[in-house]
Amino acid sequence: MNRKFISNFLILLFLIVFSCSPSGNSDDQSKEQKSYQEIHDEAMVIDGHNDFLYTVVDDVLQNHLGVQSINFSADLRGITHLDLNRQIEGGLDVQFFSIWCPGSQVDPFYMAMRQIDSLEAIVSRNADRMTITKSSDELLTAIKAKKAIAMMGVEGGHMIEDDLNKLTSLYERGVRYMTLTWNNSNAWATSSYDEQPEVNFPRKGLTDLGRQVVNKMNELGMLVDISHVGEQTFWDVMETTTKPVIASHSSVYTICEWHRNLKDDQIRAVAENEGIIMVNFYPGYIDPTFWKKEIAFFEKHKEETDSLMEVFNNDEWIVEYFLYRKYEEEANAIRPPLSKLVDHIDYIVKLVGVDYVGLGSDFDGITINPRELDDASDFPLITKELVSRGYSEAEIVKILGENFVRVLKANE
Repeated sequence: MNRKFISNFLILLFLIVFSCSPSGNSDDQSKEQKSYQEIHDEAMVIDGHNDFLYTVVDDVLQNHLGVQSINFSADLRGITHLDLNRQIEGGLDVQFFSIWCPGSQVDPFYMAMRQIDSLEAIVSRNADRMTITKSSDELLTAIKAKKAIAMMGVEGGHMIEDDLNKLTSLYERGVRYMTLTWNNSNAWATSSYDEQPEVNFPRKGLTDLGRQVVNKMNELGMLVDISHVGEQTFWDVMETTTKPVIASHSSVYTICEWHRNLKDDQIRAVAENEGIIMVNFYPGYIDPTFWKKEIAFFEKHKEETDSLMEVFNNDEWIVEYFLYRKYEEEANAIRPPLSKLVDHIDYIVKLVGVDYVGLGSDFDGITINPRELDDASDFPLITKELVSRGYSEAEIVKILGENFVRVLKANE
């Protein structure tokens, strides 16, 4: 070997070794990379739907749950999915409390007012840590003050009793969205349940009064929520509204074919409208294999199920609640993984973009959850899954809350 060859060889070897060594910049980048928990803690996290308030006002339900009263500042693990400490622990900045009652309720507007009174009382008792907000500006101010935020949405247009003045009253009390129907249709809008072909409901879509309701909501600045509505009602809303809509707790039909979920053309329409779809956590809406597993579970316990239906006056919700907790190991076996939920977020992002999706847990309105998402304290695990799938911090903060605030501002 001549000296020139050796010299060139050593230079080449040095360059190879140097290029393979971590640079100072990559070390800095590694140090600066945030953990999923840091991203979650710094983000504004909003849950579009929780049914806690009905548990507070319904004495029969409390009796079934084996409690005499519900104290939001107490540890309610094993009873509800949400309490104040778990809201804070989960980094949940804004919780939308659903104001709901069954379609069979004799005085639904009165029940709505009772639930608003209850939320105001809860906040008053916890004023050092909690507040109600009614606008995007109030929301952002409260976040800076490190307060847990409560907002309100009515679930089911039957609660206005076909009266636009009662709609206005709800807005004045602080309600900022209304789901036009629940599973029951009302006099002016049909639900997704009733628009199923096998139901043979006599009409579909919005009536003239229904269009007046949507117009009034636009005028007030109350978000039109299309979760639970039938397809014809959905399209009538999209033709009527002048403001972006929300689906406060719905998921993707293409992944899980269920009448409560949104089809691709509906998802595209919501995106064109600059609205948002807040994915529902319920296993039956995110995992197409769940329903067969659930049927098998209750068939296995048929004798006990039938007996409990008699005891609890055919209240399927409380029977499910009771049996899922009694046979916890069996229930856990049919719960889908958290990844199934994030598949729905992925699908919407790939179909229309990251600007049109958020979170709407339906906690305290569902009896069984995805694995890993036991209650509101587990919201950071959604951020963890998004990070693992390669979402950027900017994309994650949009999904967790920024997208919803954009829609809220557009309605104001």
